[in-house]
Formats: sequence, structure tokens, C-alpha cells
Amino acid sequence: MKSFLQFLIAKIILLALACSIVTCYDPSPLQDYCVATDDINGVFVNGRFCKDPKQVTSNDFYYSGLNIPGDTNNRLGSSVTDVDVRKIRGLNTLGVAIARFDFAPGVLKGTLLVGFVSSRDYNYTLFSKVLYPGDVFAFPIGLVQFHANIGKTNAVAIGAVGSQDPGVVPIGKTLFGSKPLIDTELLAKAFALDVNKVRYLQRVFSSEDYIVN
Repeated sequence: MKSFLQFLIAKIILLALACSIVTCYDPSPLQDYCVATDDINGVFVNGRFCKDPKQVTSNDFYYSGLNIPGDTNNRLGSSVTDVDVRKIRGLNTLGVAIARFDFAPGVLKGTLLVGFVSSRDYNYTLFSKVLYPGDVFAFPIGLVQFHANIGKTNAVAIGAVGSQDPGVVPIGKTLFGSKPLIDTELLAKAFALDVNKVRYLQRVFSSEDYIVN
């Protein structure tokens, strides 16, 4: 039984690689707008309470700051500035959000390298492009994707998603930095890695001192 459970968990971990970002389509609004509010006395729609329409102002549909560069002084050399329903309360029920991506420079020529990998049904095919100013690249929902600055100057990108509050599941942090941590032997088996390498990755992606034996 123990070996079967270990096998099952290992398979689940492998399947998790096929989805780094999980999203769903938001329902179509039934009214012109439903501005999100913290007042629990309002009408509850799409996971948020609605502000009294008589109290809605222009500021409920406004955000300033997307022109400010994000801090890329971190391990990944990147930063994301989300503009979702938390920043613009008027986005509630509209099913849309945008984000600014800042990337520190790399060492190769080019600008921004992006891409995604299809699922097993499509033979794990890699689709990738180097983007230059003015270029646009579309990412299908629910597939592993990546973005990297391969130029010598800072890069900025604007992303749009079909959800007012999109979720993000970074693969490394999810698998090697979970709370509590996933058993090292299971991860080692799933990724064909030495247990010590798994422990190293857990130290990198987790702030916890405790490492599962």
C-alpha cells in the first residue's frame, strides 16, 4: 500500500508540471457594473460584495502607477505589477485584468524570450518567440509558460488575462517550496534527481529550515 501511494503521489507531481497557471472564465455580468467593496451588506456577486451603485465614482475604475518600474533586484530578476480587482474595484464581474512585467537584462542579444509547452495530447511541443517592441504573443490557458529578458537592457511587457483576479502557480515554488514540504524521496523519484539536489532546491524555494527526510 505504501509503495502504491508513493507511486500515485509521484504521478500527481508529474501531472502538476503540465499546468503552471490555473485560470477559469469569469461569468458574464448581469448589470453594467458591480464595483467590489469590503462592505458585507452589499449584494454578493462573483466572489465580491457590490458597492451601492449610487456611491460609485470614477475612481472606482481608475488606477495610477503602471508606468512605475518594478523592482527586479531579486533571484529571478523580474517583477510583476498586477492591476486586478484589488487595484481597480470596478473590474469586478468584467472578467479582465492586466499586469506590467519588468525584466532585468540578461547576457544574450535580443529582447524578450517567451513561450509555452503544450500538454501530452499535443506531444509536449514547445512554442517560443523572441519579442521586440510592438510584438504580441498569446498564451493558451492552463499551459506552462515562461518569459525571460535575453537583451542587455531592461525589458517591459504588458499582459492581459480573461479574469478579474487571475491565479498564478509557479512550478518551482509550488513543488519545492510548499508548506509543509513534499517528501524529498517522492520528488527525487518524480524528477529523476538525487535526494541531495532535491533538498538544495527546497532550500532555494522555501524559507523553512525544516527539510523533510
